[in-house]
Amino acid sequence: MTDCRICAGPLTEFLDLGAQPNSDAFPRPGETDGEFFFRLAVGRCGSCTMVQLMEEVPRERMFRRDYPYHSSGSSVMREHFENTARQLLATEATGTDPFVVEIGCNDGVMLATVSDAGVRHLGVDPSQGVADQARAKGVRVRTAFFEEATALDIAATEGRADVVYAANTLCHIPYLDSIFRGLDALLKPDGAFVFEDPYLGDIVERTSFDQIYDEHFYFFTARSVQTMARRYGLELVDVVRLPVHGGEVRYTLARPGARVPTAAVAALLADEDSKALAAPATLERFAAEVRRTRDDLTALLTQLRAEGHRVVAYGATAKSATVANYCGIGPELVSVVYDTTPAKQGRLTPGSHIPIQPSEAFSEPYPDYALLLAWNHAEEIMSKEREFRAMGGKWILYTPKVRVL
Repeated sequence: MTDCRICAGPLTEFLDLGAQPNSDAFPRPGETDGEFFFRLAVGRCGSCTMVQLMEEVPRERMFRRDYPYHSSGSSVMREHFENTARQLLATEATGTDPFVVEIGCNDGVMLATVSDAGVRHLGVDPSQGVADQARAKGVRVRTAFFEEATALDIAATEGRADVVYAANTLCHIPYLDSIFRGLDALLKPDGAFVFEDPYLGDIVERTSFDQIYDEHFYFFTARSVQTMARRYGLELVDVVRLPVHGGEVRYTLARPGARVPTAAVAALLADEDSKALAAPATLERFAAEVRRTRDDLTALLTQLRAEGHRVVAYGATAKSATVANYCGIGPELVSVVYDTTPAKQGRLTPGSHIPIQPSEAFSEPYPDYALLLAWNHAEEIMSKEREFRAMGGKWILYTPKVRVL
C-alpha cells in the first residue's frame, strides 16, 4: 500500500519490523505448518500525518470466533472500564431513555455497568466467544463487524445513540470511511463518539514498538484525529491522557458547533507541535531506537543463556508477537511464557513457538530471569509475583530501554 487509507495522500515507510504472524493466533504444538505471516511495516502520510501500517491483514484472520483476548482479564482494566461506564452515564447518557452503543465490546466489561444501571445499550463485536461472555453478564450484543450497514440497521431498529464508545478498537479498523458514515447515521444530533486508543506520543517516547502489530492499523495523535474528524464531518472536542495499556488518549468527537472544544485539545495539539511528534525526523529517530532495543535485548538474552541462567517470559500478549519475531526470540533464548489466560495455555506463541504455561507454574521453581512481555501491567504483575524478587529473581524490561530489575 502506498496511499493513506484516510486521505489517499502519499505514505512514506519509516519502520520495517519484518515478517510477523497473527498476533493473537496461538497454535497448538505440532500444528504450526501453514502459519500466516505478513510484512509489518509502518508509514506516515505526507498529507494528513496519519501513521499507519503499510499492509492490511484481513479482519477475518484476526477477529475470529476464538479470539483469546478478554478485557476482564486484568483487575486494572476492569476498574478502568467500570469508571469509564460511570463517566459516560453521568456525562453523555443523561437524557430520556438514553442509548449507549459500544464498538468492540469484547466480554462486556464496560457495558455490564451500563446494563446494571438499567440504561438501554448494545454492544457490537465480531468474535462469538467473547460476545457470549458479554451476554452472560446481561449485556445485549450483536455479533457483527461494525460498519455503515450495521449502524444503519441499529439506527432503524433501536433508534439513534446518545454516545458511541470504542476502546482499543478504532485503531484496528482500516475502513474508517464506512465507520464514520455509520456514526453519522447512528448518533443523535447532539451525540458523541468517544474512543480511546494507544497514543503515538507515548509509543515514541517509550520506544514501545510492540504496540505495533497486525491488529493496530492506525497510531493516532490529536492532530491526525482532528484532521480525520473534519474529513468525516465531525469535530474533535475533547482529549484525555490515559495511563492504561502503556499510554492512550481518549478522544471525544461531536458534530461541528454542537460543543465547544475544551482547552485540553489546544494544549495537546500545541504539545505535539512543540515535539514535532509526527515529523519524519522524529519517526526516523524512533526507528533507530527500535533497532537499538532489538540489538540490546537479544544480546542480553544470549549472554544470560550462555551463562547457564534459566530465562522465561511473563505475559503472552498480542504485542509480544512483535518483540519475539522481530528480535528473533524463540525457545532457545526464552524457554517458556507464563500467562493467566486459559485459552492460551498449552499452546505456542505465534511465529516464535515458545510454549505457554499457566502463570501458577511460574514458581515451580522460580526462574533466574523473567522477560516481562506484559510490561503495561508491570505494577499489577510485580505486586502479584513479589516472591519472585524476594527469592532473587530479576525482571527484564525493554521499554523505554533494555534493563534488569
